[in-house]
Amino acid sequence: MKAHHQILIVGGGNAGISVAAQLLRQNSKLDIAIVEPSEKHYYQPGWTLVGGGVFDINSTVRSEADYIPANVKWIKDNADKFEPESNTLITGSGGRITYDYMVVCCGAQLKWDAAKGLRESLGKNGVCSIYSFNTAPYTYECIKNFNGGKVVFTQPGGFNKCGGAPQKIMYLAADNFRKRGILDKADISFFTGKPGLLRVKEINELLLKVVKRYSIKVTYQATLKEVSGETKEAVFEVVKGDSKEQVTAQYDMLHVSPMAAAPDFIKNSPLAVKDDPFGWIDIDKVTMQHNRYKNVFSLGDVSNAGDTKTGAAVHKQAPVVVTNLLSAIERKSLTDLPAKYNGYTSCPLITGYGKLVLAEFDHDNKFLPTFPLEPAKERYSMWLLIKYLMPWFYWNRILKGKS
Repeated sequence: MKAHHQILIVGGGNAGISVAAQLLRQNSKLDIAIVEPSEKHYYQPGWTLVGGGVFDINSTVRSEADYIPANVKWIKDNADKFEPESNTLITGSGGRITYDYMVVCCGAQLKWDAAKGLRESLGKNGVCSIYSFNTAPYTYECIKNFNGGKVVFTQPGGFNKCGGAPQKIMYLAADNFRKRGILDKADISFFTGKPGLLRVKEINELLLKVVKRYSIKVTYQATLKEVSGETKEAVFEVVKGDSKEQVTAQYDMLHVSPMAAAPDFIKNSPLAVKDDPFGWIDIDKVTMQHNRYKNVFSLGDVSNAGDTKTGAAVHKQAPVVVTNLLSAIERKSLTDLPAKYNGYTSCPLITGYGKLVLAEFDHDNKFLPTFPLEPAKERYSMWLLIKYLMPWFYWNRILKGKS
């Protein structure tokens, strides 16, 4: 194993592959290595449609080897410890790799253990989630076999990957029940840790109408604390003013969206925001450069770039990292970086089969629409975009550095 690389990328998901491919398209002579243990690459946005019975789960996974760019060294190992003062990464197998520049984009971990009994209950007894490759298909099994009763959906109050996904699968389930003529037999509840459905006022108002359309009961600022698969009960802690109370909900089907946090090897490293309970990497959210270690950049779910943990955000962050990193290499300066990230994220909110609201906005909740259309509106055209175009675009354009 070569012990030194000009650019070391930690993480071979959407962000890592995109950045590597874009860098090489601009300078094919760069010496780049990617640290990534997995031999499989997942199109995670597709798991919502797997849960809704639209996609086959196998269409969302391909070989990692097919997407590692040519001329990039693939180190099939996991990151274990960072020593940024000496520009060193120690891998899980004990290897020591030094670098001139490092890009950290290893994603987030899902906190399945944040609620007592959840991990043990998941994948059986009606407890499902679209948040993993192994459990997304069971979500559709639960939906299609449901014939009446209590259905509970959750969303954490902290960070979670793709903040709109907990609602997307809820609306697909409700629409499935409607199409089968059993919506009136479904008692649907949504327990969200947020104070609203979405932080953009206009979209929130539209979603309130969607919730009303499906007769969904919403409880805000509710955190899932415990799941009992045997008794089919979910226990929530609900904030009401200055007090908290415990609420127990019976369910026949329970869909759980777990909280996300930085992997432990990031949280416990010098790269993390000091005293941050989530452990995100401490970056300038405009330049994507580390606030203390200036030859380190980060993007994607693991970065402290705000509540923008979506593939769409990565698509906008990657060119910023690439431009600033190339500028640093060419000018031999780590100051006055030219590219700026404006906080763009996108929430393609599926509100039913054939209905989608494409919510695109920045850190300040200002709309940043890609298309010259009214953003706060359900559209069939946007459903077609997500169902057909985006998977092709991901595999054939984004991961190849062509967009």
